[in-house]
Amino acid sequence: MSKRKLHIAHVHWGFPPIIGGVETHLTILLPSLIKMGNKVSLLTGSFEGAKAEDTYEGVKVFRQPIMDLNWLGKRGINGGLAEEVNGVFKKFIDKNKPDCIHVHNMHYFSKIHAAALQKFSKKLGIPLILTAHNVWDDNLFLDLTNEIRWTHIIAVSHFIKREIIGTGYNHHNITVIHHGIDQDAYSPNCSPKVAFKKYPILKGKRVVFHPARMGLAKGCDVSIKALRIIKQRFPDVVLALAGTKNIIDWTHSHQKDIAYMVSLVKFLKLEKNVLIDTYKLSDMPTLYAASSVCVYPSTASEPFGLTMLEALASARPMVVTEAGGMPEIIRDGINGFVVPVKDFEALASRVIQLLANNQLRERLGYTGRQIVEQQYTKEIITENTLNLYRKFV
Repeated sequence: MSKRKLHIAHVHWGFPPIIGGVETHLTILLPSLIKMGNKVSLLTGSFEGAKAEDTYEGVKVFRQPIMDLNWLGKRGINGGLAEEVNGVFKKFIDKNKPDCIHVHNMHYFSKIHAAALQKFSKKLGIPLILTAHNVWDDNLFLDLTNEIRWTHIIAVSHFIKREIIGTGYNHHNITVIHHGIDQDAYSPNCSPKVAFKKYPILKGKRVVFHPARMGLAKGCDVSIKALRIIKQRFPDVVLALAGTKNIIDWTHSHQKDIAYMVSLVKFLKLEKNVLIDTYKLSDMPTLYAASSVCVYPSTASEPFGLTMLEALASARPMVVTEAGGMPEIIRDGINGFVVPVKDFEALASRVIQLLANNQLRERLGYTGRQIVEQQYTKEIITENTLNLYRKFV
């Protein structure tokens, strides 16, 4: 198999300062591809205050309004957009001359964008790789998954692969590559001092960290309901929730969800036991270091959940729900616990068990770190992705 260096053009709707699972994944994968000697360019959505052309750890980043889903959601996808989309893609591809186009979640949101990429892939004879980070239950998802001629699909979990197969897609054309983590940034050796200084409420407390952005689908209401029970056993417990504002809010539901969570906290009289703030990516390792237990009781079929790897790399056990791809990473009684969806009592019980038993908490956390080092480092997933490119370039 050829080991020649490649130029890969990535395309996704968002990139930091937009924060989310896919965006965080790109901050890990793309610089790792650069460090292995490849050239990488990224076409993504524009963001107020961000340059139209910039670099991120060696990655050439190009920002355009036609890739901004929040803007497109207000403007509307149709109505003369095809010509503009084709023009932007042509300019991006002509300038970077990639060996491969790798797109993320382009099997949804806009048929115009997906069709344009297919056209350039066919015209130039270069592979069009799709990473499916999510699946959706509607006609647009069915159409774009099956009608666009993807050279190959990467599924971020076996759950996602199974869902795509369910639409009639050939399983031979799908490869599962789990996300990886920057195991140096997220580490048991990380100090919590920065988090304690920034958030004095955490110091000397039993911290339960729910690292996913606040939303009903992420199970934040379940964590809050569980907190009421946990507090009865451990009055000093603090639940840290991530109320990030820079996200792709395609359905404009995010602020409504946050408002409900804040009301629920007040209704249950838990204000003194909850921290809500918007955390930067650079804040996250120190927040894990400050926590004792992590939770992610998603009520939706979570496709993967990158925060699981962040917790495990930090040697923190995590309690998740048996939803989507999460049980592929969190193994019950080995590196965390798995509880039923929406069962706040089961979640509270497992968290109390971990907070009460230092030896169990340390053992599960240590095992989680070992699993990350063996299977989920940034080098491992980058090499797996490169091997896939080389099959088709």
